[in-house]
Amino acid sequence: MSFSAEVKEELEKIMPQARHCRLAELSAIVEFGCHIEETNGEIRITIHSENDAVARKYFTLWKKTFNICTDVAKALQALKFTGDNAGAGKGADRVLIKSSCCKRAYLRGAFLCIGSMSNPEKGYHLEFVCETDRQALQIQEAIHSFDIEAKVVRRKKYDVVYLKEGAGIVDLLNVMGAHVSLMNLENLRIEKEMRNSINRQVNCETANITKTVNAASRQLEDIQLIQTHIGLSGLPEHLREIALVRLTHPESSLQELGGYLNPPVGKSGVNHRLRKLSEIASQIQVKA
Repeated sequence: MSFSAEVKEELEKIMPQARHCRLAELSAIVEFGCHIEETNGEIRITIHSENDAVARKYFTLWKKTFNICTDVAKALQALKFTGDNAGAGKGADRVLIKSSCCKRAYLRGAFLCIGSMSNPEKGYHLEFVCETDRQALQIQEAIHSFDIEAKVVRRKKYDVVYLKEGAGIVDLLNVMGAHVSLMNLENLRIEKEMRNSINRQVNCETANITKTVNAASRQLEDIQLIQTHIGLSGLPEHLREIALVRLTHPESSLQELGGYLNPPVGKSGVNHRLRKLSEIASQIQVKA
């Protein structure tokens, strides 16, 4: 089962206690997952969804909010799907999603019908695919009311509300009540951040080792050049000492080289002496 399907399975099991919240969630499911049609004076609501969770949630909400035999027209009136707000992608009536708890329910119903989420092991992306810009803006506004950043983009004939930040997606899952999915996502985020941190540390250490090895290799070449052309005996004592120590300990760090000297010399002092040797080697190359 995909992570997105797991989230929806969890959301399906959440049943609002307050009737006004059930109306808000049911209005989202009717708006995004159903088709309303009237034939010979009879109004019919048909569910259009490949996800069984949507159908189960719809029937459970309907049964708990209305009587299963309630006249559809009266139910739609309670859901504010009448008059100018009757379908056609015009979004939910603002009265239904006025309070914070109802916004949570509305977003839950919307995600069940038109929401999806990528595998968090590969990347962070959560979206709602809307048929109209009015629907998209209403969902975006509901998300923004919880101080969560969401953007809208036009994709072919759809308006898509999306989140790409892991922290924002975690917050939205919390808003919708998907707490188990939230914890699973947080665990994956922590594991991913730890892996990235370890990789960065390893890369940094590898780069430092490479840098040290390359520097030591250049220093050895400089010393060997000096030894071949003028001999180490012709160097000042402090330079001759560091040259001999480097030849004896080709893999040691600057700090370690300084410890081999008598008296010991600090890292900056060792670096200064090796630079002097490099300058002498450069002069020999120029003359050659």
